[in-house]
Amino acid sequence: MDHLGSLEVRWVQGFTGPNVHFVDKKTVCYTSGNFVVFADLETNKRRTLQGPGRSIGVLAASAPCRVLAFSEPKLEPSIFVYSYPALALRSQLRGTAKLDYTCVALSGTGPYLACCSSTPDPTLSVWNWETEAIICRKALDGREVTGLTFNPLNWQQMCAVRASCITVWNIEKCENLQIIKSSVIDLPATESQVKGSAGVSCQGSEGSFTYLGPQMSVSAITGLVGEEAAKRKAKGRLCGSALCWTAASQLYVGCKEGHLLQVDLDSQSVSVLSDPRAAVKKESQLRAGSLCSLALSRDALFAAGEDRVLRCLHIKGSKVEVKKLSELEEPITDMCFSPECDTLLLSSCGGHVFRYRPLQSDRVVRVPDVVTGRFVAAVPLAIDSSFCVSVQDNGELQLRSMDTGSCVRSLSLSVQVSSLASCPSALYVAVGTAAGHVFFVDLTQKLQPRVVHQQRLHHVAIEHLAFDQRGNVLLAGASDSLVFILDARPSRVFEIIGYTEACGAVLAMSTRCSEGNAGVRVLLLCSAKEGCRLEALDLPLQQLTGGQGCADPQGRLPDALLHKQKFDVAEPLSSAVLGPDGTVFSYCAGRKSLQMFTLPESAEPWTADELVHLEPDQEADSHPLSPAAVILSPHHCWLASAGKDGELRVCDTSSMERYLQTQCHSCWLGGARTVSFSTDGRSLVTIGSQDKSLVCACLRMKAAGAGEVSAAAVYGQGLAAALKPSLVAENPVLSRMPVWDPKTSALASRAPRHGGKASDRSRGLELVEQDDGQEHRSDTWLDRKVQEVLQKEREHFSEERKNLQKAIRELRNTVQAMMRENELLPDIEKLEHLEFNLNVEEQMRLQAEGEEEVARVRNEIELENLAKAYLREVLKRDCWDSMKVKGQAIKAFHSDHEVMNYPMKERTEKELENLQRVQRMRAIEQMDHSIQLSFLEKMTRSAAEKEEELEDKDDEESVALAGSLSAQFGGRNPYLYSQFELFIREQKVHQITLLQDVIYEVKSDFNKQFNSVFKQKEQEISRVKERNKRIAEIMAELDLKGQLWEPTLTDIERPERDLVVLESEFKVEKYLRAEDRLKEEALKKAEEQRRLAAKGDNLRERALDDMMGGVLEVKKEEILKMEIPQPEFMTKPEVQWTEEEKKSFKAFEKKVKELSEEQEKYRKALEAEMKKLQTSNKEATQGFDQVLRKLFERKVKTEMVTCQEELKIANLVYSILIEEEIFNRETELSNKLQKARTSKNDLGEEVRECKEKVNAFKETYDNIVAEDKQLDKSFKKEFSDVPLHLVDQLYKLYKRRPWVQRMRVQSGRAAGEGLDQLKKAIEELDSPENMPEGLDSAAWERFCVARRTKVDSEQKVKQKALMLAEMQAFLQRRMDEDERVRLEVKNIMEELRDFNEEKMRFRLNIMVQILIKQGQVEVEKGNFITDLSDSLLIHRRVVEDLNTTIKTLGEQKIARMVECKDYRKGIIQMEWERRRLAMLKEDLQNKARDIQRLRVSQEQQEYLSEADNKNRTAKQLSTMEKNITLQEKIHQKNVSKAKMEIQKLNKQATQWAVKSRNLDSQLAIMSIGVAEIKNIYEAAAVEETPESSADRRYQDILQRKRLVMLSQAQSQELSVLRAEVERLRMKNFPALVDPDQ
Repeated sequence: MDHLGSLEVRWVQGFTGPNVHFVDKKTVCYTSGNFVVFADLETNKRRTLQGPGRSIGVLAASAPCRVLAFSEPKLEPSIFVYSYPALALRSQLRGTAKLDYTCVALSGTGPYLACCSSTPDPTLSVWNWETEAIICRKALDGREVTGLTFNPLNWQQMCAVRASCITVWNIEKCENLQIIKSSVIDLPATESQVKGSAGVSCQGSEGSFTYLGPQMSVSAITGLVGEEAAKRKAKGRLCGSALCWTAASQLYVGCKEGHLLQVDLDSQSVSVLSDPRAAVKKESQLRAGSLCSLALSRDALFAAGEDRVLRCLHIKGSKVEVKKLSELEEPITDMCFSPECDTLLLSSCGGHVFRYRPLQSDRVVRVPDVVTGRFVAAVPLAIDSSFCVSVQDNGELQLRSMDTGSCVRSLSLSVQVSSLASCPSALYVAVGTAAGHVFFVDLTQKLQPRVVHQQRLHHVAIEHLAFDQRGNVLLAGASDSLVFILDARPSRVFEIIGYTEACGAVLAMSTRCSEGNAGVRVLLLCSAKEGCRLEALDLPLQQLTGGQGCADPQGRLPDALLHKQKFDVAEPLSSAVLGPDGTVFSYCAGRKSLQMFTLPESAEPWTADELVHLEPDQEADSHPLSPAAVILSPHHCWLASAGKDGELRVCDTSSMERYLQTQCHSCWLGGARTVSFSTDGRSLVTIGSQDKSLVCACLRMKAAGAGEVSAAAVYGQGLAAALKPSLVAENPVLSRMPVWDPKTSALASRAPRHGGKASDRSRGLELVEQDDGQEHRSDTWLDRKVQEVLQKEREHFSEERKNLQKAIRELRNTVQAMMRENELLPDIEKLEHLEFNLNVEEQMRLQAEGEEEVARVRNEIELENLAKAYLREVLKRDCWDSMKVKGQAIKAFHSDHEVMNYPMKERTEKELENLQRVQRMRAIEQMDHSIQLSFLEKMTRSAAEKEEELEDKDDEESVALAGSLSAQFGGRNPYLYSQFELFIREQKVHQITLLQDVIYEVKSDFNKQFNSVFKQKEQEISRVKERNKRIAEIMAELDLKGQLWEPTLTDIERPERDLVVLESEFKVEKYLRAEDRLKEEALKKAEEQRRLAAKGDNLRERALDDMMGGVLEVKKEEILKMEIPQPEFMTKPEVQWTEEEKKSFKAFEKKVKELSEEQEKYRKALEAEMKKLQTSNKEATQGFDQVLRKLFERKVKTEMVTCQEELKIANLVYSILIEEEIFNRETELSNKLQKARTSKNDLGEEVRECKEKVNAFKETYDNIVAEDKQLDKSFKKEFSDVPLHLVDQLYKLYKRRPWVQRMRVQSGRAAGEGLDQLKKAIEELDSPENMPEGLDSAAWERFCVARRTKVDSEQKVKQKALMLAEMQAFLQRRMDEDERVRLEVKNIMEELRDFNEEKMRFRLNIMVQILIKQGQVEVEKGNFITDLSDSLLIHRRVVEDLNTTIKTLGEQKIARMVECKDYRKGIIQMEWERRRLAMLKEDLQNKARDIQRLRVSQEQQEYLSEADNKNRTAKQLSTMEKNITLQEKIHQKNVSKAKMEIQKLNKQATQWAVKSRNLDSQLAIMSIGVAEIKNIYEAAAVEETPESSADRRYQDILQRKRLVMLSQAQSQELSVLRAEVERLRMKNFPALVDPDQ
């Protein structure tokens, strides 16, 4: 098809962003997909430029040069530079970037472009885009740059803002060598960084620990180097977000925290102009996020950011005045001014563009021509091809012109939209939403679109909407596999016909009307579990739209009615469309090709589950990136596809290999999403997936393809003619439909239904009532249908339901009665409960389900228990089994006091080997030291006495100098170093190992004592239990009730109990499996048998039980239970007793008395024994508590000793850490020194080469200057044939130059323009009109040639001079840089030397821990640790003697001070009295003087003399009114005179303006003459004669004399005036005589 025509882009809409750039004074450009759009802000005209590749990356524009540049994201990308307005490709820059460019910047002062490449090799490159040559490049140290700007006044300076710093690049030039020098300026810290100073104290003044050691950088302390150290340094600093160049080549930097900074690039200093924390809280105050973008106008700085406020900042010096201009709709990310600074454009994070004109209005308005937001769908109107409709994801519906793409009208649906379709039979569109609704938007009035109806069909987003070609039905599909069919006619109020269920989620949907409009063939592409499926439906329109009600009560259409057919394909498809004669065109995502299938026709009806496999009849390669969307033209001859690669392809259905294509969307942003044909088939509309663009393309056919175009147009006309009756019938109904309202729909849904026949309108209203589709309900149409069916079933079967419930209750009562009767029957007649089950199968099923659920739950519980058991074993292994000594405590008997032991792990073999190694090394050192001492003793025998004294002192102070009491608590170690010997790192490491062993031994010694005390407690508990056993027996004999105190060991004393679970801890019934239950029963039987066997048949025990109650003798404990049996006669009355009975009674009483006495004696003995036992228990437990208290004291001391040793270890570790930091700092300084030396060597080489170039160029310059002078000298020789007076005139003309030569040029382009102007001016001077009289033309031509040669030579000298100055400046900068590096090397060496000295000082100044008794510390205590940095360790007597001396001197001083105080007191009293009298005298004198000098005016005298002041006041008022009237008249006269004077002055000003213009013109002419005279004067080199200099000095003397005389005259005149003023003052106010005079 490519031979028939081409595809051209008609217009583009959308804003890919993120920035908008001015390309000239009134035109802006921005990216939209794969296009650059140019919008004229005044005329609203738009132009587009299609990118040469598949996508457009970063964009930049230069309004002064009127060019734009953009990159193409791909491998080895290029940068394209276009000119505006020609839109011609000026250059294509192919750099060294591998993947992409992160930023591009254009200079406004020349043809220069800067770009930064991305990973893996970030590089800054500067190009001359006119010559396509790289000027210079520089690596970016692995860090990408996303924002780059040129200095507007100097293209050799660029800047970029990063997280915590600003990077400035300067391009320096030396002849042909151009290099980039970068400088990094750190931003200020967010808060003051407090740096510690070097010291030896342990704590600062505020309680914080100070640094013990040399001062070091943060990188040395942290051990970071390179990039990590830079990142660590960046923390705590302000974060830059925007920058702006000033007119003085300085920078304004906005920070995310709200700070405004000013950066001076010359001094590289940063000053804070505005701090939001220190500013007064106002609405216009800067705050965090308010400076995300900056733009500078002529007189103010504009700022905007995340707080949605546009501010104007007036900066005067260091003061910033902030003014709030306007509230914005969205946060702003970027803004820029037009070249004239009259228009400010703002880009928001939401993709919108706003315009602000400071000189015209204070309102910020959105630019309507820049369409923003993500487009979801766009379709041309099926009825009117001159319009199309587009929708965005936020619900914005827009009606656009197909010719220009401009928005005619818009409507906000305020919902998230997902699909769109245009109806062929009426002028409306259907919009699908993400919530499952379908909105019907009326477009009969194009300037007022409105929603006339709504239905909710799905619970998910409606992804596909499709009308048939005749507009009879509307199909809606979604991912829930439901397809709804609606009547598309407004006269039927969009009635829902029914729904059908597809075989999976709907991926594509297309329709085709059959001949005669009898039915509609529908093709669905579905995604099933087995793969992609094609499903074909035949919709009988007569049955569906005729009102017969083909759907079931729930709204489902039968499959037999729709003639469903299912087809299977081999490869997955992403889209498919139905063509004529059963053909299907699709895009295969697996093969990346277009395929054509033919659906088979069968005379026999197919079953719904029958699946037919399809093979492609035709296949052609297509889009390389999937997925892709396909669509057929209305006349079914052209197939269009748009894919993820962003290409739009159109091919003929008969030959899909040849096609037309164009790149419509960005390949890197997801490509195209949808494509739609217009009715005439000549226009296509595509939507971008993520590039937020809408593209309209048109087919431009050649002569060979004119027939196909005419066929498409004829088909469109025929279709329009066929649909015209439908339009005439439906559009009026549609226009009369009211605007959809949820409340109105809710009222209509509750209205009763009416039967009978009615008109179309009444029927439509009735259908609205049946639809019941109001917005506020969350139910879909299908949900409501199901609810209606259920409600009808409940109403229809209500009586039967009640009868069934009644019968079930009666049956249940009967069965329960039978079960109760069964319980009363004998066992032989009883029935099992299972026999009463009426439904055994259901019961078994339920039981099986229950058992499955139980098995599942049991399995889950077992797995959970297994996991917990594993976790328990891990914890037990790590925290219990690995402990040599388990954590344990001992509690006191009579208090809550407890003592814990030290839990200790078993030392590993590695630790023991390390300890043994250290001990062996230490033993060798001690042996070596003793041998050396023995040699020294032999050599110095005379010092033995001194050594003995020292040893005695060492014995006395050994504990104090050792720094701990570990030797007294079992921690003596003979291998320990002395604290005064720890100088090197290895000694400190060995000392740490030995101190850890000391701590281990101290803890072990305490644990031994703990174990002995614990055993003692166990013994005491056993003794108490034995005593309690006896006490319990006594209490039982004495028949006493009470609870005995039984001491036991708690869980903290027996921690192993926590690992055992007792039966009493189970709170639920323990579950036993079958095998566990059998084991338990077997154990119970064995225990019972053992007990019975042990009991046996014991004859001896049975005989004792029968004869003596089980004992052989009566125990003494039984006395209390003994009773004397009463004689039998005591039952008779006493009068009937015989003598023997009376004697027996007396004997009985005697025995009873003896027994009671015996029992009382025994009871007292038992009570005494019980009290003794209780006292023994109390004394024993209290004694143990005392032992435990002593153990606690031992624990406290042990803890103190342990802390002392741990403090030693901490100090040693801290010292080692400082040594590591010292090593890091030393390494850092060494590396820094090495880098500085390397840099110095490189700079030295550069300086040497640069000097050679400068010297060579200077020689060339000197030669050119000599040649220029030679031309000047040879002028008269060359014109020797000309008369002398003409030679002088020619020489004056020879030295004369046009005024344009004095223009100061700034760039190469400006220099070229100035040279052209100079040449034009020289040509004007070469005209014969300027030829002197008497000179022939040949000589004049020779003169013109000589003058041009001279001018060219002068220009060449100037250019060389500029180049020489530039080279010398470059050399000077290199020399300055070399000097700076030399000083840096020197400073680093000095710092390294000082650091080494400080390192040695630190190693020798070791920290020693000393034990001092309490009360001997005379230093003020700190909050936590006392600061002993400036303390001394001295003897106590020194302090006491000093205190005594101080007391004596203090008493003497106090006595002298009392004497001085008394004497001074008298002096002060006398002085005070004298001052009081003097002040009294002065007051009296002042009063007398005031009375004498009192001035009384005439008015005051009149006021005092008159009695009635009211008359006087009235007179004054009348006088004042007359004066006011007179003054007003005088004022009017003065005003009129002033106006006349102003008119005269205006006339004079006009006259003076004319005169000044004439003088300006004369001045220009005179300046030229003066310049000529000056040149002649300089050329003649006339030296000033002594006579002229003397004359000038004489004139200066005269001038000075005149000025002196004038000043003397003025001073005399001033003195006369002063005298006159004094005379008048004395005349008006007579002075009184001073009494003092």
